[in-house]
Amino acid sequence: MPAFKFLLLPFLLALALNLPTDSKGASPDKSIVRVNATLQSYNFLRPWEKGAPTSRRGLGAVLSDNRVLVTAEMCVNSTYLELEHPSSGARVPAKIAALDYEANLAILEPARDPNKIFDGLEPLELDSSTKAGDTLEVWQIEDNGDGVSTDVEVLRVNVGRYFIPGSVFLLYEVKGSLQARVNSFTLPVVRDGKLAGMLLSYSSKEQTSSVLPTPIIKAFLADSEDGEYEGFPNLGISYAQTLDETLREFVGLTGPGGIFVRQIAKGSSADMAGLEKGDVIVSIDGHPIDARGNYEHADYGKLSFSQLVRGGAKVGATVSVDLIRDSEPLTVAVKLTRKPAEDYLIAPYMFDRGPKYVIFGGLIFQELTLPYLESWGEEWPNRAPFKLVYANSNPESYEEEGREKLVFLSNVLKTPSTLGYESLNSAIITKVNGKTIKDIQDLANALNETQKDGIHAIEFSDFPKIIYVDDRASRFVNEQLIEYGINKLERLE
Repeated sequence: MPAFKFLLLPFLLALALNLPTDSKGASPDKSIVRVNATLQSYNFLRPWEKGAPTSRRGLGAVLSDNRVLVTAEMCVNSTYLELEHPSSGARVPAKIAALDYEANLAILEPARDPNKIFDGLEPLELDSSTKAGDTLEVWQIEDNGDGVSTDVEVLRVNVGRYFIPGSVFLLYEVKGSLQARVNSFTLPVVRDGKLAGMLLSYSSKEQTSSVLPTPIIKAFLADSEDGEYEGFPNLGISYAQTLDETLREFVGLTGPGGIFVRQIAKGSSADMAGLEKGDVIVSIDGHPIDARGNYEHADYGKLSFSQLVRGGAKVGATVSVDLIRDSEPLTVAVKLTRKPAEDYLIAPYMFDRGPKYVIFGGLIFQELTLPYLESWGEEWPNRAPFKLVYANSNPESYEEEGREKLVFLSNVLKTPSTLGYESLNSAIITKVNGKTIKDIQDLANALNETQKDGIHAIEFSDFPKIIYVDDRASRFVNEQLIEYGINKLERLE
């Protein structure tokens, strides 16, 4: 048999098995590892409790220096992480080296000696050239360790949500039929033997998927290199489109584009730079913004203007924002920052730590968070307490009062010291013993102060306006609650 036929055999075999034929040796069974996670979520309605442990299995992309890339969602509220060789089954505990829930990315490393986890494996390089119309490969591993590759077509490049509500980034929208496997929670997506992204979601009905693309991965990895991860910047505004002619006339907008600034988050990039409600942003760094909030990307076409901030700049960089204010043009230099979740009045997400709370005599006080509202299920905007939903949508008035967090009475346990108050819930606290409550620590401090008459006065922004609780009876009840299973009466950190 001629020599060239022997050379063709590996190529033909790869085609038959639907495996990549990259010259560097990258393949599903040589460049990915299994990732096993044990997770335990927190209970936001009963904040002293945690949920039952659950397990999760996914696949991570092998990078240089014994690092493994996965989605952050794979690690959320994890109590144990483990790397497993795809063929030999060798395992080693893992630790998180870098993590960003907003960008939905995490880097894992062996927590001790790798123990042959990376034997025979090839690190993946990154591909940044993907465009609409390209074909990508979704890599999976069979139970027996064999690699499987499925072709998917890139339909379009868009901007959308990854994992955290309100946090949007660049996305590849792809089409192709994928098979469900036990370790398919996180899947690498590859182009010509190089990592092109990580699979985020899959619709079996539509046979479409969302892929977290390499440009975001590259920015995440670059930021992680020095060990001081800063994250992706955010502008900190909510906006309205300016398609309505009456609105355009009202704000003095004569050009074809522009977006109307509805709200500005306190302490955000926009706030620090002096942007105001009612401004109309017409361009960012010379890129015109149309009336729908899009700009023209050189490679991807129309994208949301948020990509100019979250995908095209770093924390500390300055962007030039052209706007219309009071019908007059104005240019503002905006230094980009990232406002972390814990700095918001109402935290938009909370992972790897439980909700802050205080139990006093059966009264349960908490700091309001979006996860608390989401405890009412997918229809939480209609099912959660209206006052709290409204506060989440309109935090400005509470921030103007000087509040750092929104403390509320979430529920009342039936005890001797809460007689008559059993039906109270979802009431926002304003003062305790005459002292303004800015966060849960203020409330804990106020309740710990001795009162001459032994009575604490707790004031609310709405009904019932004020209640009184006996200090001595409440502390006695606290002791009973500990005996009956509530092992921790407060969490302040």
